[in-house]
Amino acid sequence: MGEPVAGVAEQRLVEGFERALDTGALHMVYQPKIELETGKLTRLEALVRWDEPELGPVEPSRFVPLAEKYGLIAPLTEWGLRTTLGQWLTWREAGLDTDIAFNISALSLQHLDFPDLVERICRELAVPTDRLVLELTEGATQPLIKLMDTLTRFRIKGIGLAIDDFGTGFSSLMQLRQLPFTEVKIDRLFVRDLPTAHDSCVIVKAIIDLAHGLGLVATAEGVETPEQLRFLRSIRCDVAQGYFISRPIDGDAVIAWQDDFARRWPELAA
Repeated sequence: MGEPVAGVAEQRLVEGFERALDTGALHMVYQPKIELETGKLTRLEALVRWDEPELGPVEPSRFVPLAEKYGLIAPLTEWGLRTTLGQWLTWREAGLDTDIAFNISALSLQHLDFPDLVERICRELAVPTDRLVLELTEGATQPLIKLMDTLTRFRIKGIGLAIDDFGTGFSSLMQLRQLPFTEVKIDRLFVRDLPTAHDSCVIVKAIIDLAHGLGLVATAEGVETPEQLRFLRSIRCDVAQGYFISRPIDGDAVIAWQDDFARRWPELAA
């Protein structure tokens, strides 16, 4: 009997992704994050994109798990870091000095030398480590408790750590206290119903107060309306990102976006 159709399709997708990685067919886009108090750009989240010649755009939620499954996550991560930090240098030369957020796989943290690799790439490109924040999904924090030493080494090197999609996984508050995070990202599922749904308002405010009580930055994901933005400002959320602020954009479009958003901010925050 032949290989199942699903297996064949998966293998072809993996082979296509591996070719894309080898030939430079992947590219990065960047989503701005703003300080809610001032409206200023505080960080850009780097996001990988893949346009497959026959399938068109392939979602990261589809190809990243395959990269993890087939041993491609290490080269993908190193390519993404080098590309993103190289873009940071371009921005700095153009007068834009901001921070970068980069998503990493929990699998990468199983390698004891991973923090050293990240630090070495920063040093090679002359990017200060305190400009980099690594983001991990909440679901990944289950095994991360066992990797406390690895996470702590990132903090010693000055690299920030953000827990992504907070509130939707199974990590306990004890884990949040134990792991050396610097930022909590509130999942868009809670932000979506702001400010009309009472339960979402209570949950989001509680997460923000919890983050501040632990000395962490609170970031809201998925901000899509002016009402959401103004409510988050009113309850002292620190940072926001989402389509209302900006969709992910190419690196060379960031400075123009920043100038335009600065002009619009007084009206948005009113």
